[in-house]
Amino acid sequence: MRFSQRYGYKPVREMIQKESIDQELRNAIWSLYDRILFANFRHLLKNGSSYILGSNLEGFFLNIYMNQLHKPTDEIPPLISGGIASLKQYFMRCEWYSVYDFIEITLDNYPKISHDAKSFSQSINSSLEKYLSAYRLFNGAIIELTSEQEIQSIEDALVNTNPYSGVQQHLNQSLTLLSDRQNPDYRNSIKESISAVESICKIITQDDKATLGKALKIIEDKHGLHAALKGSLSQLYGYTSDADGIRHAMSGESNLSYIDAKFMLVACTNFINYLIEKAK
Repeated sequence: MRFSQRYGYKPVREMIQKESIDQELRNAIWSLYDRILFANFRHLLKNGSSYILGSNLEGFFLNIYMNQLHKPTDEIPPLISGGIASLKQYFMRCEWYSVYDFIEITLDNYPKISHDAKSFSQSINSSLEKYLSAYRLFNGAIIELTSEQEIQSIEDALVNTNPYSGVQQHLNQSLTLLSDRQNPDYRNSIKESISAVESICKIITQDDKATLGKALKIIEDKHGLHAALKGSLSQLYGYTSDADGIRHAMSGESNLSYIDAKFMLVACTNFINYLIEKAK
């Protein structure tokens, strides 16, 4: 975890990779091609031959050259080593969205190798999750998992809580724990998200000892908080008290995932932004 991430100086949209791919993620995806596809190269006509033509990867190269690189197929290098080198050069320099095109085109004409397309897709998704990509692979297509609105909600909350350092610290810590690529802590990320809501409620009610339920009642009476919104927030708080030991000791291994922690962070930042505006 780098300094810029620990203390909230790195933009959210860089931590959650939307409309971008950093070098670490690019390297991880390419390594899967190297270890899964290219490592299973075999020639179908001549034993020990290193020529692409007549190999189990011929269709893959034809498809990539025609549909991704948009180059004539007679420019495909004859040897597998040259072919891999040419694709790597392109892959490491192309736009972020072209990397996802590359994956989809690969799955459109997946080569006959010992690893099937499903296991390859699972490996790709593992890398996308580890490096916090806003996208996932589903049924051969890259789909958006984290929307612009979700990222904007987190960014807005970090700006709106500038006057409230305690709330902002909880949000930064939630984001830090969520985005730690080496050791993500989804359980405590969720705890920090709901703690940020508790903190802003105490600030709005000017009661440091108020429970969340009491604070919401005060906000409801004073600022006209809709009963349905109050109920939703209470249920969200109840979830963190009951599910997976988030606010209490765990009884077993945690089943929480990135999706759970991201949902809670987005939901809590939405509530925080709403409560700050409502209390003005």
